Amino acid sequence: MGVSINTRSEGRVFEGGFANPVMDSQAVFRRVMNALAQPGTVADLSGFVTPPSPLSQAAAAILLTLADYDTPVWFEKPENNDDAIGWMSFHTGAPRTADAARAAFAVLEKASPVETWASFPIGTSDYPDRSATLLLPVESLVGGSPLTLTGPGIETQAVIAPVGLPEGFVAAMAENRAAYPLGLDVLLVCGGEAMGLPRTTRIEEV
Repeated sequence: MGVSINTRSEGRVFEGGFANPVMDSQAVFRRVMNALAQPGTVADLSGFVTPPSPLSQAAAAILLTLADYDTPVWFEKPENNDDAIGWMSFHTGAPRTADAARAAFAVLEKASPVETWASFPIGTSDYPDRSATLLLPVESLVGGSPLTLTGPGIETQAVIAPVGLPEGFVAAMAENRAAYPLGLDVLLVCGGEAMGLPRTTRIEEV
C-alpha cells in the first residue's frame, strides 16, 4: 500500500502521492481487481496521484497501491526513470531491482520487446502467485486493431482495440496462457486508465 506522508528519502521529498492514503489505495485496489476479474474493461485510475514523467497516472496508482517493501520493481529503462524510481521508492518503500527474475512488478516501455519477457518470474507449481505483473504502456486503449478476449470473467467474449501493442504481443500472450496456472499478468496503462489482461485470458486477432 502506498503512502504519501512527508518522510524523506536520501534528503528529498517526493510529492504527488495519495492525498488520503487509506481511502485512495482502497479505491484503486478495488478498481484494479475488478479490471483483472473482468478482462477487457477499463479502470479509471486518474486523479489519485501526480507522478513524475514518464510514469503514467495509472501505473503510478497501481504501484502505490500494490507495491511495498517485499515487492521488487523492475524498470525497463531505469536511465530514463530516475525521478519515477525515486518517487515510487519514496511513497511505497518498494526496492528497485535490476534483475528481471526477481521482479514482482515490471514497469515496461512502449513497444517493449516481448521476447525479453521470458526473464520475468511466472511463479512455481507450489506458489503460482509468485509471478510478475507487467505494467505495459500503450498509446491508447481504443482505436486500434480489434482483438477478441475469452476466458474467466468474460460472459461470452469481449473486444478490445488498444493502439501501440508490441510486435508479437498476441503470440506471446498465447504462450503465457498455455503455462497456466503459471504465467504473467498484464495491465495495459495509458494516462489515467488501465486494462487487465490476466494469464487466464485468451487473446485472438479478429
